[in-house]
Amino acid sequence: MNPTTLDQNETDALLEFVSKQLDDGKFNANDRQILQQMVESLGDKRGLIRLSFAEALGDVGKPATPFLLDAIANHPNVVVRRASAKTLTLIADPQAVPVLVETLLKDEDTVVKGSCVGALARVGEASVPALLQILASPEYSETEKGLATWALAFIGVEAQEYVYREVDSPIPEVRAAVLGSIAAIAQQDSSPVHSERAYEVLIKALHDPVSFVRCEATTALSNLKYQPAVPQLIELLQTHADWETRKAAALALMKIGDTSAIAALENALDQEREAAVVAVIKLAISQLERLSVDEEW
Repeated sequence: MNPTTLDQNETDALLEFVSKQLDDGKFNANDRQILQQMVESLGDKRGLIRLSFAEALGDVGKPATPFLLDAIANHPNVVVRRASAKTLTLIADPQAVPVLVETLLKDEDTVVKGSCVGALARVGEASVPALLQILASPEYSETEKGLATWALAFIGVEAQEYVYREVDSPIPEVRAAVLGSIAAIAQQDSSPVHSERAYEVLIKALHDPVSFVRCEATTALSNLKYQPAVPQLIELLQTHADWETRKAAALALMKIGDTSAIAALENALDQEREAAVVAVIKLAISQLERLSVDEEW
């Protein structure tokens, strides 16, 4: 049975009924008509009402998943598609992964795409193989790959079984994405075993043959403020032929905050001819000198 279009009074009455049923533990999760009407009400013009229905569907949980998936895949109203994807974030049902991925890749609305990837991220480990497939495929856009990269990093520790398998992937986009995920793992799990493995991979990636992968590694190490990386970052700054890598190394040295790098930065400044790198080295020296003064006091 197709859901009917309710006016505001009818929608409010439905919400009151559903909320009371849920509060009393009497909601019938097998009532297809009610579930369909609740999903249809995600298109209400009032934001608070949409949120209330989303929360109610989240409380219903996995029995609501098929109705939400049908909505994000087929509903003509973009507001319903957006809200349905956001609601699936609350449920985090692994069975939703295939439709979420298909919608992420095919829906033209950027909010729907972002909400789908948010739901994939909340699902966790079950989403990881599909996210890696997006990154590995030449068919998908940089936007879609960027969303997949974010989701992998959000998933963090749950993704480690998969991402460590891909550190030597022949596809640069995959290598770069898993570095971001590994950095997130290192932040979430600081145990010596996991930290050592993560830092070993990130350090190795400083010498990746592809520039943006090297830059991802320097960014990860700087966000982690990993001081043992300083000598290798100095080496990149002083010797690497790629100016973007030298720039990333200078930024990383600044963010790590090791004032012993000031002399190396000054030496690199004397040799540097690329204006963009010169500007970053000067900024790094300035920031580290200020930090050095603070340390003295």
